[in-house]
Amino acid sequence: MAIKQAVASVAVNQALAYLEKDPERNIEKLLNWIDAFDRRGRIDKHMKAARPALTDPDSNWRKLVLKMYSDIDKDVRMTIFRNFVVNATIIGGDMQFDNEQKYDCNIPWAILFDPTSACNKHCIGCWAAEYGNQLNLSYEEMSSIVSQGKALGTFMYLFTGGEPLVRKKDIIRLCEEHSDCVFSAFTNGSLIDDAFAEDMLRVKNFVPAISIEGFEEATDSRRGKGTYQETIRAMNILREHKLPFGISCCYTSANADVIGSEEFFDAMIDMGALFAWIFTYMPVGKKAVPELMVTAEQREFMYHQVREFRKTKPLFTVDFWNDGEFVGGCIAGGRSYCHINANGDIEPCAFIHYSDSNIREKTLLEAYQSPLFMGYRHNQPFNGNMLRPCPVLDNPGRLTAIVEESGAVSTDYSDTESAKEYSDKCVEKAALWKPVSEKLWTGSGHEL
Repeated sequence: MAIKQAVASVAVNQALAYLEKDPERNIEKLLNWIDAFDRRGRIDKHMKAARPALTDPDSNWRKLVLKMYSDIDKDVRMTIFRNFVVNATIIGGDMQFDNEQKYDCNIPWAILFDPTSACNKHCIGCWAAEYGNQLNLSYEEMSSIVSQGKALGTFMYLFTGGEPLVRKKDIIRLCEEHSDCVFSAFTNGSLIDDAFAEDMLRVKNFVPAISIEGFEEATDSRRGKGTYQETIRAMNILREHKLPFGISCCYTSANADVIGSEEFFDAMIDMGALFAWIFTYMPVGKKAVPELMVTAEQREFMYHQVREFRKTKPLFTVDFWNDGEFVGGCIAGGRSYCHINANGDIEPCAFIHYSDSNIREKTLLEAYQSPLFMGYRHNQPFNGNMLRPCPVLDNPGRLTAIVEESGAVSTDYSDTESAKEYSDKCVEKAALWKPVSEKLWTGSGHEL
């Protein structure tokens, strides 16, 4: 593996150096290089879809790539490309496939984990608001997670929380120790300052996803007065240092019209965001606010808006519920990613707080082979309509059965709830979404 990475690194540096000379003219030659390097066709279908857009002079995707050349530090750009495309996707993808065959279990492309349960905000409806600074992973535990993951082919790591940048010194240390990986964080941005930006420039492999709820009124109403301005300040610092970043948006019944608006997308592009991760509100925990769950009409609105903006806006956007048709349904349970909380519990998903494994008692591989993760593997996809991917929000009862059969227990730090109690909160929404999703599914050429 080390030799293959070394050879790849030399080849990548040569290819990127060539592209730097004239990125606008040499994009197609770089695509040819990627095709040649991807000998096992790991990203072949993605390349076939991307090539027409990236070679079209008027394409928004081409504009996004060229924006990385005009707006992002050269060394950061080259490091992210090498670690993301070559290590995490091509080399890592081959390793994941081989290990899935060898061990007969899911091996994730990405691992999310919480350095801490602490957060400096108290957002309405967020489970972390109730936890406080109760639990933390040690630096050694976090580094072990990455080392074990890399041995199986995982080179992509995302920090969640709590507010992960409470541990920003340890995060930078991890980036230094594991310089062949890509690291990101879902962060409120309030702890990003010039000194941290300089650290990011030094390690080159950390890309934040800044949480934002829309414009000032929508953001502050859920996250607290002044939060929006803190978020904008963080974006300005990152842009001034020529650092890449994206946004993370949770759309709710209160802000879906804002998150899905052209005005908001354009504003975030103007701020310098390169990507957007879009989630819908999940009623996790007994203190959740089910009233924040979106209506079927609001979810359909986001479905149409995201697809339309993908055609016209230079912003790479993923809607983790409505994009199920592109990834074969639910991607949790190690199929593409899993989550480890600040207590070391290994969970199928950041929104599924049940586990039968802990990193202090099992290896990652043992967790992937556990009854809970194997339950996911044997049941995915949870619905033939990939617009109903989730075993909770879209198919309540599916998670309950897996949890009960596996013997998994709640990992909530306070006020634990059963999988049935959690799923029951989604029954009405699932029933209302079903006919809408079937209309969209069949309307795009699929059969039920």
